[in-house]
Amino acid sequence: MTLLWIACAAAGLPTTTLTVGDRSITVEVADDEVERSQGLMYREDLGADRGMLFVYPDLAERRFWMKNTKIPLSIAFTDGQGVIVRIADMKPLDTNTTSSGAPAQYALEMNRGWFVAHHVKEGDRLGGLPPAP
Repeated sequence: MTLLWIACAAAGLPTTTLTVGDRSITVEVADDEVERSQGLMYREDLGADRGMLFVYPDLAERRFWMKNTKIPLSIAFTDGQGVIVRIADMKPLDTNTTSSGAPAQYALEMNRGWFVAHHVKEGDRLGGLPPAP
């Protein structure tokens, strides 16, 4: 698995720009099973106004954990239209799961506290989401 991660990190994930309220952010897009499984594991940092967007082919309850993830993160789960259904903080290296609590098709991970600092809340909408695979 480590070699697979090194290959993915070297190749880099595609990026896109999303809007959240009046903010623009640059996100890496993880839209297949391998990319979603890897997520931000083994990374040392995440730049300001940068994140990772997880894209799923369907709406379902999603569960995330922080195994092998050293960066403190906050996550926003959204429905298929980009409406945020839940925001939660996650602890580095924690193997407990964080649930979307409702059907979600996208999940956006940002540095912990980013959503609060930018007054983003449940019910707000992410703009510019890529289509589901």
